[in-house]
Amino acid sequence: MGDSAETAVAGGLESPVKTTTDDLCMEIDHNPPPAFKDNAATAEDWRKALSKVVPAVVVLRTTACRAFDTESAAASYATGFVVDKRLGIILTNRHVVKPGPVVAEAMFVNREEIPVYPIYRDPVHDFGFFRYDPSAVQFLNYEEIPLAPEVACVGLEIRVVGNDSGEKVSILAGTLARLDRDAPHYKKDGYNDFNTFYMQAASGTKGGSSGSPVIDWQGRAVALNAGSKSSSASAFFLPLERVVRALRFLQKGRDTYAHKWEVVSIPRGTLQATFLHKGFDETRRLGLQSGTEQMVRHASPPEETGLLVVDSVVPDGPAHSQLEPGDVLVRVNGDVITQFLKLETLLDDSVDKKIELQIERGGVSMTVNLVVQDLHSITPDYFLEVSGAVIHPLSYQQARNFRFPCGLVYVAECGYMLFRAGVPRHAIIKKFAGEEILRLEELISVLSKLSRGARVPLEYITYTDRHRRKIFPTVHLSQEVKNGNESQHNHDSSLDTQIRESVLVTIDRHEWYAPPQIYTRDDSSGLWTAKPAIHPESLLPSSGINGKGQNLTSQAVSSYGEPVDMEHMHQGDNQSLTDEVTSMGTTDEHASEESHSRDESDGGRKKRRVEECVSADGVVAPDSILNESGDAEDPSTLENAGSRDYQGATAATTNASLAERVIEPTLVMFEVHVPPSCMIDGVHSQHFFGTGFIIYHSQSMGLVAVDKNTVAISASDVMLSFAAFPIEIPGEVVFLHPVHNFALVAYDPSALGVAGASAVRAAELLPEPALRRGDSVHLIGLSRSLQATSRKSIVTNPCAALNISSADCPRYRAMNMEVIELDTDFGSTFSGVLTDERGRVQAIWGSFSTQLKFGGSSAEDHQFVRGIPVYTLSQVLDKIISGASGPSRLINGVKRPMPLVRILEVELYPTLLSKARSFGLSDDWVKALVKKDPVRRQVLRVKGCLAGSNTENLLEQGDMVLAVNKQPVTCFYDIENACQALDKCGNNDGKLDISIFRQGREIDLRVGTDVRDGNGTARVINWCGCIVQDPHPAVRALGFLPEEGHGVYVARWCHGSPVHRYGLYALQWIVQVNGKPTPNLDAFVKVTKEIEHGEFVRVRTVHLYGKPRVLSLKQDLHYWPTWELIFDPDTAMWRRQMIKTLDCSSV
Repeated sequence: MGDSAETAVAGGLESPVKTTTDDLCMEIDHNPPPAFKDNAATAEDWRKALSKVVPAVVVLRTTACRAFDTESAAASYATGFVVDKRLGIILTNRHVVKPGPVVAEAMFVNREEIPVYPIYRDPVHDFGFFRYDPSAVQFLNYEEIPLAPEVACVGLEIRVVGNDSGEKVSILAGTLARLDRDAPHYKKDGYNDFNTFYMQAASGTKGGSSGSPVIDWQGRAVALNAGSKSSSASAFFLPLERVVRALRFLQKGRDTYAHKWEVVSIPRGTLQATFLHKGFDETRRLGLQSGTEQMVRHASPPEETGLLVVDSVVPDGPAHSQLEPGDVLVRVNGDVITQFLKLETLLDDSVDKKIELQIERGGVSMTVNLVVQDLHSITPDYFLEVSGAVIHPLSYQQARNFRFPCGLVYVAECGYMLFRAGVPRHAIIKKFAGEEILRLEELISVLSKLSRGARVPLEYITYTDRHRRKIFPTVHLSQEVKNGNESQHNHDSSLDTQIRESVLVTIDRHEWYAPPQIYTRDDSSGLWTAKPAIHPESLLPSSGINGKGQNLTSQAVSSYGEPVDMEHMHQGDNQSLTDEVTSMGTTDEHASEESHSRDESDGGRKKRRVEECVSADGVVAPDSILNESGDAEDPSTLENAGSRDYQGATAATTNASLAERVIEPTLVMFEVHVPPSCMIDGVHSQHFFGTGFIIYHSQSMGLVAVDKNTVAISASDVMLSFAAFPIEIPGEVVFLHPVHNFALVAYDPSALGVAGASAVRAAELLPEPALRRGDSVHLIGLSRSLQATSRKSIVTNPCAALNISSADCPRYRAMNMEVIELDTDFGSTFSGVLTDERGRVQAIWGSFSTQLKFGGSSAEDHQFVRGIPVYTLSQVLDKIISGASGPSRLINGVKRPMPLVRILEVELYPTLLSKARSFGLSDDWVKALVKKDPVRRQVLRVKGCLAGSNTENLLEQGDMVLAVNKQPVTCFYDIENACQALDKCGNNDGKLDISIFRQGREIDLRVGTDVRDGNGTARVINWCGCIVQDPHPAVRALGFLPEEGHGVYVARWCHGSPVHRYGLYALQWIVQVNGKPTPNLDAFVKVTKEIEHGEFVRVRTVHLYGKPRVLSLKQDLHYWPTWELIFDPDTAMWRRQMIKTLDCSSV
């Protein structure tokens, strides 16, 4: 392994970019070095030079707003310098300018900050230009830095002036040691320069110095700092010959358009071939004839020591099948070519023209005629954004890295829809919905024919797995198989590479994201302008919990509409490190801050890891269980026959107990995905697995109960797979209990078909009598392969009180709960139910989430399983069936009232009566509590009140709760029953008479209760890239809410957004915006709607732990409009509403 790399700012998603270098070669440049007397500079000479240079050097703060090509969305800082003061042109690196959307500011040495806009980034070499308004710099006298590439020579003393390691002005000394170093290799799947020499010096530049000028003692820039090697103090500089050429084109083009910037065409040619400079000793071993070597030496300067050799050729490029690796280039158009600069000059001057190459291949001289391709035509300048994914034609850079043809449909960012399908970054989409995909327009055309909720197959390839196709998308179970054959998908990567994997992409049914958009680069404005990729027509769900009569894989109904014509869009005709590591010298901003609140969840911490869910016999769960079908017969006959066959197979399960046979038709496997745009309520992952069971099943509605560590929030996509019948259908979260660890998910029984509906059934609940220690129960659940698994266990503790501490990022944690412990189970990832001998469910065997902390600040997510008595679940189900008095919501097309839950919002914990006596509790109360509950022998104490609740300021930490409404209480259920009794009494003020023991005194209090629904958070706002919501119960349970206002809580933030750029991270409240209070979401929306695009905003925040802070950020409505996501109970849909955006036509 190589040494660890410095952080690079090619836009990694908050991750340092690991980099590598190729082996160093020993050739020298053919140009004779200038006389060394030019280096005899005094300290005064350097002082004068630096006094002129420093004012022209700027700190660049850049934000890559979207992942694109080789770069990820990120915020970073780097360096640039003024090369044309009159026109306002700043030179820096390509990986600073970015190939995709970027927002940037330049800060001069006197702290004047001005916006800058990209005008050019070279497709190959690591340089680019920003422009700025020269009149915006009002208080600084500075001069442009002249470019002098001809001055560079071995032994030249240099200074690197820039923003090194975050320092605003840093000056590093060095001496040019080489002018002929191979271009550094940064990353296997990222940006790399090629077909050029680099200079090398021991100056030790680090992050933030990318784009720094490398100057001589006269203040002339002789090179451009680009990267460094982390294992030594070496820095790598880009020669300036091609930079000078590009700058002249820009200056000439700007003079042509006197009043505004227009797109300037800078001719660039390519053969889509990479060359390396090899010494004559190496070329002789490759077969170079001695006569050819003699001819080249005579035709070249005496210092020339080698030739250009083909290193790689991009498939389907101009040189494909004409040039091969190892070919030695001798002549081009009759001229001997030994250097990159001369070859590139010839190519740039011959775009769309034919050139003649003379090569030697294995000692055989050959002549090849090739047409020079326009390099810009294979450099993408547009992309499709759909469901958070960024998709565009494969660039020359990545085509060269991956050895794929340019122009293929490339996934730069997988977003939600593709992530849910398991499609990784850097994938190449080959087939979608049964249609071959060669161009991005074809993908858009297919999308336009699909309705919301449609599920279609997709094939893709990756450069690491190029020799097979995966019919991929999520870990879904297929509802319909067109060919009628049963197949199985397995995640085991050790399987033979020829096995085809079949899964599905699900088009977003809810409006998690904006409709698909096409972004196109506009170099005249420096922005990427968006327009709809598809004309929206009827954005209605095609199927699902509230859709009727349409199959999940239906493609007949078009919700997106017809594709929009794309104008002037170019169509292109797990990494290992080497021994040495290089990095591009920019610095990724805020990379180490608040990692727990990042927009993208750590995939390694999923609640149910695949590798942990292998069944006892080694069977890994298949991703799809497909319907069987036979010859054409009457559909109902087939369904009934299939149902009988399946039920017969179930009943014949070997050695299955009665309880297992009874409960298996009720079991359901959950797969839950959470969109990144809705990572709310502290949810800690995007992907969850778990087992639930059916508690209600009729023709009109089905309900499944599951733990809240599987279904954590309502803003999620739920897929249900039934053990009783091989089918997968969507579900909708309809109830999240505010206290207990269970959620209810509804499904449409008609989606199961006649056979499926008859095969599944609801479990019988047995809430009473409660389990006791020593009782025998059956623990039954599902393996990942949907096979029922059971064992007989003994209850060791039927009333174990949970004590789960708050996570670093507060999320739901079970409190005020007693759970059931067993002597044996199936491990921490196995969930299911506990039943009696007859298969009646007595408890949910559910998963709980906690966080283990190991000294300092390190913490690790952890889960465990315990039994949850069905007493409360049974009560909630009775209210739903009988008609609750709460708000209504749509379930399967029918509005149903959902129950409200009255609770005492206080966190309690049990204390033994023996300890309570030591605190001074009287003997009379000890006797009364023992008489009430001789088993537990405990009293409940107050751990804390939820902030903003009716108990706040009445109950205090340490209070002992003795009685409620004159009745002694010893467990959490006593208090819950007292709260429910209030609802049964028609006339009450919602308050309880509570007797407490506080500091040696008995006190009677009248304490108010709170009424909560089971909807969870139903409104989310995205402003400047931060996701804000009302504080959820886990936050309020900490006992603190800011006095200034607590209705605007920052739950998450997005990479590449203004809040990322300026450091407005999660776990804090926004209490003021521009001095105006924001006590709730409505007030926040009202204040932010008054702020225009590009305005700086003053934001006052209060951290989760009470620390106030004031910061400023610039609102960007172009790339980050303000929008909200609201759950509509009348349609059971999450609707996206735009609050404020910028009309692209006005840009």
